[in-house]
Amino acid sequence: MSLPENTTVLIVGAGPAGLTTALSLAHHRCHDFVIVDAVVEGSNSSRAIAIYSATVEALASIDAADGILSQAIKGESLRITSRSSQIFEAKFDSLKKHSAHPHPLYIPQNVTELMLVQKLQSLGVQVQRPHRVVGMKQNEKDSHITDVSFDNGQVIKARYIIGADGARSVIRSIAGIGFSDPNPANIALDRMVFADVTFEPEPVGPLTLEGHLNGTIFSGNFFLLTPFGNRFNAELTQDGKPITKSIFRVGCAMPSKNGEPPHAPPKEYIQDMIDAYGPVCITSDPSLNSTPVKVDQLIWSTRFKTHSAIADRTFTRLGAAIFLIGDAAHTHSPAGGQGMNLAMRDATFLADAVTKHIQASAENPDVDDTILREFADARHARALEIIGFSKRLLKIASLSYDAYAWWMPCSGASIRDLILRILGRFDFVQSKVAWGLSGLGRR
Repeated sequence: MSLPENTTVLIVGAGPAGLTTALSLAHHRCHDFVIVDAVVEGSNSSRAIAIYSATVEALASIDAADGILSQAIKGESLRITSRSSQIFEAKFDSLKKHSAHPHPLYIPQNVTELMLVQKLQSLGVQVQRPHRVVGMKQNEKDSHITDVSFDNGQVIKARYIIGADGARSVIRSIAGIGFSDPNPANIALDRMVFADVTFEPEPVGPLTLEGHLNGTIFSGNFFLLTPFGNRFNAELTQDGKPITKSIFRVGCAMPSKNGEPPHAPPKEYIQDMIDAYGPVCITSDPSLNSTPVKVDQLIWSTRFKTHSAIADRTFTRLGAAIFLIGDAAHTHSPAGGQGMNLAMRDATFLADAVTKHIQASAENPDVDDTILREFADARHARALEIIGFSKRLLKIASLSYDAYAWWMPCSGASIRDLILRILGRFDFVQSKVAWGLSGLGRR
């Protein structure tokens, strides 16, 4: 599909950050924008699954939450367990006094994207595909415009360019913006593996009930289990293979000593991972599980690094004002599930700043970039804060059960578990954990 020759705003990338930006611009009555993506179709993989209270509020503020609310599983609690017993539970009901949307929403990222695309289409906007950016240069006639060229030879002139094109951002690269870990450190759990699976027979027990995000800590590692039930079977079906059983999201941080996980871990790898680190109720080991279960269908799997990185700056000029949001601006450890949430909140704030700057420019063509820089500085600081939060969670989760010394037969992990068991009895501690995850205190 041909692109227009000119647009006020060009959004590059149609993941959650780019789509939310487009919806927020439309909500602010800025309709002169184009959103492009390099792939023919949107993501068909599950990836991020949790949308927390502050993000739901941000989506509701731009009238973009209803579709997601109608499809998602309402999160009741976060549980921390050993392989066989509960250590701690934080219930999200405590957030009712702080938000109209106290409960996190559990929904695969591809379903989230589908809901946002459908909302955008209802406003008469289509994502233009496939268009891959290959170059940017300042326009020769107008110093506030950038000529953006694409792999098919088309060129579009834009006054604002929003790079929402992921961790390997082309926009960031062409703009010459660095991307690195703000506080690099060696971590034992530097890889994670995630998969969507079904089991045969279907597992039973408290950890298999919808509405709970379960984190199992064991042997210096952590394992995540989120039951989807049959809620997303149609949306997660791939290769035309029907799914009739309940789907479970499993994820595990893999120690460096285990070696590099496969790019798309096969069924056997996922089964071994579950048997080694997962809660007893989903293992195939009869010595652990009196009703052993095995992975039946491997619907999707992936691996990725747990490292964090942030762009040196999220706003610059190359003629046009250029912004980075989402993974193009910052990547996070998946601990705490904050990455996509921060990206979508960034998008709503960015659209507000851009529309204010457009209006100010209409009144005064020589207006400076104060509005834009203040936005960029505030969101850069927030990203650094979230990166620190995620790193702390990962460090706590990766504590080892190895004894400190022969004369001190205790470990960091055993002390952590004891503290969690004791403090978990107090409502105010549960509320504090729920508040920290919700994003309400760090929008």
